Amino acid sequence: MTIRLYDTSARQIRDFTPLKPGCVSIYLCGATVQAAPHIGHIRSGLNFDIMRRWFAYRGYEVTFIRNVTDIDDKIITKSHEQNRPWWSIGYENERAFNEGYTALGCLPPTYEPRATGHITEMTEMMRGLIDRGHAYAADGNVYFDVRSFPRYLELSRQELDNLLQPSGEGETGKRDPRDFALWKAVKPGEPSWPTPWGPGRPGWHLECSAMAHKYLGSAFDIHGGGLDLIFPHHENEIAQAKAYGDEFARYWVHNAWVTMAGDKMSKSLGNSVLVSEMVKQWRPIVLRYYLGTPHYRSMIEYSEESLREAESAFARIEGFVQRVTELAGKTVEPAAEVPPAFAEAMDDDLGVPQALAVVHTTVRQGNSALAADDKDAAVARLAEVRAMLGVLGLDPLDAHWAGESGDRGEDLQGVVDSLVRLVLDQRESARARKDWATADAIRDQLKESGLVIEDSPQGPRWSLGAR
Repeated sequence: MTIRLYDTSARQIRDFTPLKPGCVSIYLCGATVQAAPHIGHIRSGLNFDIMRRWFAYRGYEVTFIRNVTDIDDKIITKSHEQNRPWWSIGYENERAFNEGYTALGCLPPTYEPRATGHITEMTEMMRGLIDRGHAYAADGNVYFDVRSFPRYLELSRQELDNLLQPSGEGETGKRDPRDFALWKAVKPGEPSWPTPWGPGRPGWHLECSAMAHKYLGSAFDIHGGGLDLIFPHHENEIAQAKAYGDEFARYWVHNAWVTMAGDKMSKSLGNSVLVSEMVKQWRPIVLRYYLGTPHYRSMIEYSEESLREAESAFARIEGFVQRVTELAGKTVEPAAEVPPAFAEAMDDDLGVPQALAVVHTTVRQGNSALAADDKDAAVARLAEVRAMLGVLGLDPLDAHWAGESGDRGEDLQGVVDSLVRLVLDQRESARARKDWATADAIRDQLKESGLVIEDSPQGPRWSLGAR
């Protein structure tokens, strides 16, 4: 068994070899909390949640760090626009991100450090970079000297002579316009922290290098994030960390975006779909299926139609799970191992689409067993399906999803079930007297109401249809 991952730095799929046998360390660039999350933000968390789950299934002990950027230019801009403290905006949106991650079934990280809690570590890293000749202070700022690090731009594969480095307001005193800020001198009305080079606040890139070093050491296995972070963020992280003396990340894994009309979903473009609104319209487990089942390196073009297709596809899986559970008369535990074809797909760069095809094939086999009244075969297929869905975080029988409709939803389920049973009894009476027209009319009326009626050996059963 060898897990293989696409390494952005190598531009190819590589066998994964951990630094420490049996363990895997992952650092994921998490939320910048200037606003509430849209589904593009949460997709990254979902993709790496699935990675983490697969490593755990394969027997690895996983250390998973997902940071919070709670101070940067965007948060300060929002603070001025809304006339609110920067920390109030950051905390509110940090909670919104965590609520979104939790709603969609992401496991909590091992640690979730905030940038503002690690100023000491950032100061130590800046001091080391200055001592080694890779950084310099100017006008209260501290800059990284990109020409001092010959391997700069190896990740993004750009030419230094053609580089346009993004710069912020007040970044004065640079020796080279391509140098980037490690520390930004204080400006009126902005938060600041003391350093030997003057009060100010950290640059975005320095935050992650310092936190990765603190929680994972000088070398770790996997650094993750969205494609948009390759440059400048991840490129600058590498420069800082390696110039400081760290080996840093050995594999770089990047997830693709959620797009609308071909553009990356973002707040600045005004095309974002907030998670808090989406979970009011769609079941969170359906949203997880929609965002988590395409390959992590494939773009997702957002549309209501594709969400409805995901809802229908998951309903077929969930319907099978419910039918066999009812037939068994008890909860069928997940199988100890997933089917080999599923494992092979997941080992190959987290091939979730191919793995999901195995899930649907197993569901079809289970439905055939149900049609043949082969209870043992149906139960065996359900055990396999639950094992596979557990890896993907999509098992509808998992305790996490048990209350996804809320307490009132559970009450309403019982009320609706009683009402539907009354109508189904009328339909059964019509069928008993061979009044097929009335029986079909009742079924069609229920369908128009959004209910699907299935006739099984155990009697009629109902479920919610696709939208």
